[in-house]
Amino acid sequence: MVGLLIAIIVFNFVAFKTNKLSAKQIAHIWAFTIAFQMSFDNFIDVKYHAYWYFNKEISWADLPTHTVLIPPVNMMFLNWYPFQGALRKQVQYFVFWVIALTMYELLTLLPEPWGYFNYGWWNIWYSAVIDPILLSILLLYYKKFIK
Repeated sequence: MVGLLIAIIVFNFVAFKTNKLSAKQIAHIWAFTIAFQMSFDNFIDVKYHAYWYFNKEISWADLPTHTVLIPPVNMMFLNWYPFQGALRKQVQYFVFWVIALTMYELLTLLPEPWGYFNYGWWNIWYSAVIDPILLSILLLYYKKFIK
């Protein structure tokens, strides 16, 4: 739980300190992220037991991972995205984020109290493949409905 609390504080501090988004955009990102993550985790975590937070059962301790951990990360991703940059710059940005997210995921696998994430049949390579897809969905949602 210690690692989760540190991450929540750091991610939220950085996201809001460097924020260029409006309050409406932040609310959209926050709501979309929570709904999308809860839907994704409902299948991958709860139904298929690929991974879980803290323990295999649904618990109140999981709530911060769904509500206040990922939304500020998505804010940072969108805040710093090079919308006006060349395609090569945008691809490099995606690669940077996938590497950073993968490295962070490895940290979350540490034993408690630092880690809070556990693998069932999931592994880091699935995340490396899925993360660009999830980031693309976020980016498409932002461009279509928020920007």
